[in-house]
Amino acid sequence: MLRRLPFIALRFFIYFLIISVVWVFILRFLPVWVTPFMISRKIEAFKADEETKIYSDWEPYENISKEAALAVIASEDQNFPHHWGFDFNEIYDAMTEKRKRVRGASTISQQVAKNVFLWHGRSFIRKGLEAYFTILIEIIWDKERILEVYLNVAEMGKMTFGVEAASLRYYKKSAKNLTRAEAARIAAVLPNPLRFSIKNPSSYVIKRSGQISRQMRSLGGQKYIADL
Repeated sequence: MLRRLPFIALRFFIYFLIISVVWVFILRFLPVWVTPFMISRKIEAFKADEETKIYSDWEPYENISKEAALAVIASEDQNFPHHWGFDFNEIYDAMTEKRKRVRGASTISQQVAKNVFLWHGRSFIRKGLEAYFTILIEIIWDKERILEVYLNVAEMGKMTFGVEAASLRYYKKSAKNLTRAEAARIAAVLPNPLRFSIKNPSSYVIKRSGQISRQMRSLGGQKYIADL
């Protein structure tokens, strides 16, 4: 049995590679209706005896305001059109910056890999798998698809996932009609959508929304994402 362990491990590794590549390839074309993170939020709500309904409404990229697409890039990952899944300059800055609280340096690609394929946590195994799936989606998907999935699965409010669901719930209109100011406010809550509110914005969210709007202009507006 001990002699066979390396062969069993190798077989498992090969199966994992095949299944993961096929999984990512399929999701290159199909809507992502549910993610492990949505399920975990639902379980947490059930345990806390809170409302368990998930607000999620998939919309194709062409039906989402490009102001919303630009806002999340301006807020979360300004080098998104140019990197290959990892922003090493941001990673270095986050590691060397002297702050009481370490800031994140995850790209949109990394966040998609984490939300769609994995569980949330801080283990080395999960971080390694996150890097692996980030590389896979950068190879198999294009940038527009990565952004499309992010805009549909990112948590943007309590039990609210995706910009369409957030727009319908908080602005009473479809995401394709979002203005720059509205899109910037949605992006402003992304660091912690359970703490920050789109509907009842704090002074921080209002200030952050203005900063994101200015960054959107500095990037050149919608032209910045025209060739994804």
